[in-house]
This record gives sequence, C-alpha cells and structure tokens, in this order.
Amino acid sequence: MQSDARTPDQYIAELPNDRRKVIERLRKVSRDNLPEGFKEVMGYGMMGYVVPHELYPNGYHCDPKQPLPFYGFASQKNSVNIYHMAVYADKKLYDWFVSEFPKYSKARLDMGKSCVRFKKLDDIPYDLIGKLLSKVTVEDWISMYENAFKK
Repeated sequence: MQSDARTPDQYIAELPNDRRKVIERLRKVSRDNLPEGFKEVMGYGMMGYVVPHELYPNGYHCDPKQPLPFYGFASQKNSVNIYHMAVYADKKLYDWFVSEFPKYSKARLDMGKSCVRFKKLDDIPYDLIGKLLSKVTVEDWISMYENAFKK
C-alpha cells in the first residue's frame, strides 16, 4: 500500500499504532546501523535510504533524477516489508542473511525477488536487520551497483 506522504514523519503519522511502533523501530535500527552517507527519504511510497546525488551524481539508472536507492521499508496491507538492494546484488551477503535468519526469528523466511516480508510483527529480527545494514557502505553499494552493469 503506497503512501502519498512527502516525509518519513508524515508516513509514520498515517500508520495504525501497531504498525507505527514497528516502523519507528525499523527507522531507529536503520539510523543506528547504516554507515555514514546514506540519506533518509520517501520514495516509491515508502521510507528509504539512498545514496544522494552529492555522493553519486549519476543517480538511479532508471531515472537519473532520482538518487540511487539502497534500502527501504514499508507497511503493506498484510505485512511489513524490507527492501535491501545489496542482499540481492551480492550472493555472499544473501547467503549470510539466509543462514543467519533462523538464529534471529522463529518465523519461516518469506523472501521475494525484492523484499523480505514479515506477516507477524513480532517476528521481525531487528538485530539481524541492523547487522545487515551495517555490512554495506555507500562506497560498497556504488561499486556493486556499477559492477552489475559491467557484466
């Protein structure tokens, strides 16, 4: 369910209380664990973190006016989802995340082509998400992103 909110604070204010608490906690985990350089934005109807044009002037190849997306999270109709681009771009990181997930959550990993879905809000492994976020710097992400186009 895409939001028309223009700021993360507006997005959070629109949510029902149970979802608001989860999104606020994901925001705190993000801010506490993302390496320096990523910028918090609203994009694609969700909260997210991007590489700003000041650090990567080329922007997103699909629309260079947009900053390079990296990670986002959203309250959807039936779940809360996280979207972490590097986990799909880096097989080693993907394998690490999949192998670590059962250590942090009792839930079955529900991972799609672009997201990890959490249907039960109590199943969200905040500590694991924090560790995942800390593993990729802005420079790492730009390198992974550019290397994807060299193949």
